[in-house]
Amino acid sequence: MEPVRLLNGLLLLGLIGQLSMVSGTVDIGYTGGHCDFEAIYNFGDSNSDTGAISAALSQVLPPNGESFFGTPSGRFCDGRLLIDFIAEKLKLPFLSPYLDSLGTNFSHGSNFATGGSSIRPGGYSPFHLGIQISQFLRFKSHSTALYSQPQDFSKALYTIDIGQNDLSYGFQHTTEDQVRASIPDILVQLSQAIHQLYHEGARVFWVHSTSPLGCLPYNVIYYKSKPGNLDGNGCVKPQNAVAQEFNRQLKHRVLQLRTELPLAAFTYVDVYSAKYELVSRAKDLGFVDPLEFCCGSYYGYHIDCGKRAIVNGTVYGNPCKDPSRHISWDGIHYSQAANLWVANHILNGSFSDPPVSIGETCHRLKN
Repeated sequence: MEPVRLLNGLLLLGLIGQLSMVSGTVDIGYTGGHCDFEAIYNFGDSNSDTGAISAALSQVLPPNGESFFGTPSGRFCDGRLLIDFIAEKLKLPFLSPYLDSLGTNFSHGSNFATGGSSIRPGGYSPFHLGIQISQFLRFKSHSTALYSQPQDFSKALYTIDIGQNDLSYGFQHTTEDQVRASIPDILVQLSQAIHQLYHEGARVFWVHSTSPLGCLPYNVIYYKSKPGNLDGNGCVKPQNAVAQEFNRQLKHRVLQLRTELPLAAFTYVDVYSAKYELVSRAKDLGFVDPLEFCCGSYYGYHIDCGKRAIVNGTVYGNPCKDPSRHISWDGIHYSQAANLWVANHILNGSFSDPPVSIGETCHRLKN
């Protein structure tokens, strides 16, 4: 065997060997007392992508990452995402993206989220939820083959933060009524994915609602022209109404899953309300106007964060001086400061059903 291949194989064996999991059903230790998650497996889009799209398709450029990592980390943000704060809260390392082969560590889970992903196939990215589930199955299969003891993935937390792009793509390519009508099918496919994870041993699910899409500066810029389209906070009302309907049906679907998958524990997290509260209280909390963003430009000339252009003597794309005062980082994604505020308000159970903190979710499992 070539030296490099041998070294890579030994490193992978060492990392997988740290997955200290046992096969079978959930053990009694989860029902009371102290418990810790040994890993996190995350499924989602750019809101929780820690480097997949950057590794697979196109590099995320500076100044992304400037506030925390000091360099682009594959995140569409100046720093940490909600999934990073979840890992920190559980005292686990930041999740490595499954699609990245450089500098990764899968000893405490993996991140299958990819920028642009949706629940249903099509849309902005080829890495829809079905593909992410397939990647998880491959990860699990290889882990089982390489690790000498049987594997048990039930001692992990499964976080799901996806669906925003199903709605966004629908708004761009169909009508509002068609987007609303598509919600049941979207959630059927989400439910099928969760059933697959359950069949593979997943037992603890942390499910995020979708965000107030109408409060993203990008959407306000492109959809504000219709009279009466904006609410008191300047957000696009029709888009938020559809997002709320999506979340209403998502919560109902989670209730159904609790009955269908009785050995699992599901926490529905109302991220929509947390983020809308942040937008509503922006100035009182020390943020600038929530419809201002820090990096890139959609005003008059579209330039992505990390790029610059000069048009008729005007420079577009220069980042702001203080990202911590902005809720929106690039018009679509939240800043680290905003993510931290939201994390502090959802991880303690304040916006959850049932109202338990993320650290307490494992105590709700049944024998």
